[in-house]
Amino acid sequence: MGESKPLAVEMRQSPGGSPPVVTMDFHVTSDCNQECPYCWGPQGFEQPVGTKAALRIIDRIQQVGARRIVFTGGDPLKRKDIARLLRHARRIGLEVALSTTGDELSLAFLQACAPAIDLISLPLDGASEEVNSRTKKPGHFTAILQALEWLRAFPAIDVKLCTPVTRHNLEDVPNIARLAEGYAATTRARVFYNIFQTFRRSMDPPDWESLLVTNEEFAALEQRLAPGARIRMNFLSRRTLDRLYAMVFPDGQLVLPKGPDYLSYGPFLEVEDLEAVIRSSPFDAAKHLRHSRGWQKADAAASGGRACLRKEDP
Repeated sequence: MGESKPLAVEMRQSPGGSPPVVTMDFHVTSDCNQECPYCWGPQGFEQPVGTKAALRIIDRIQQVGARRIVFTGGDPLKRKDIARLLRHARRIGLEVALSTTGDELSLAFLQACAPAIDLISLPLDGASEEVNSRTKKPGHFTAILQALEWLRAFPAIDVKLCTPVTRHNLEDVPNIARLAEGYAATTRARVFYNIFQTFRRSMDPPDWESLLVTNEEFAALEQRLAPGARIRMNFLSRRTLDRLYAMVFPDGQLVLPKGPDYLSYGPFLEVEDLEAVIRSSPFDAAKHLRHSRGWQKADAAASGGRACLRKEDP
């Protein structure tokens, strides 16, 4: 692998003044307690990069001009060095998001790592154990409620609840939204709710016909919920989600997915010109930049140390 830092200086911003990507998802592991049928994360990576390489990847993400890193998986909490990775990302100035299934989260972890985390993302597939267990393992619903209770003590961490909409929970999404609104009204943290339209992307494809909702059904759900929402809700359709994410997989590969395909562009640490890769790929940089404005930290002095959510461009 070549020396990266001199190249990184050249790549921090495009000629138009914007970095090639604002947010990068670092899938630090594929290990996970859940077996979600719609999962689009990496699967079967038994030997993810070690700590030293992971730290270099984090440095590289900062060097190419990204403002934000999302630690995801699998479940990133399955990595023994996750605390070190989070703290390193914060130390070099990145906004840090942690996307976890929630069942590995503990109060001790939050007490140790809260200063290094800007946002925690938690999945919720139902407003009850019965509905949630249709796509998550039994007990997951209770684990999320416990995580939300613990997070009350850490109001500087934004909380994002996420629901992938499937045929199993379509009718229950309004109940999940009410649960999210009720939680937001009783905590000092910023809370918002992302509602995803599940679509055909998985390394282990399921019976999609038993899962997918139609575009019309998803649009009707948004029309039903959005007007009366008491918290920030983001409705992410298949069209919005496609060609949106820049990922580093557990083996260190740069992946820019399109449709059902995971397009790999080689080891991220060996990519000499990220902007050129982005231009040659199907990645929708303009949409990515718009989407990234949906959540970012405002100046601490202006916000009292709390997150400022900015409306995402249409």
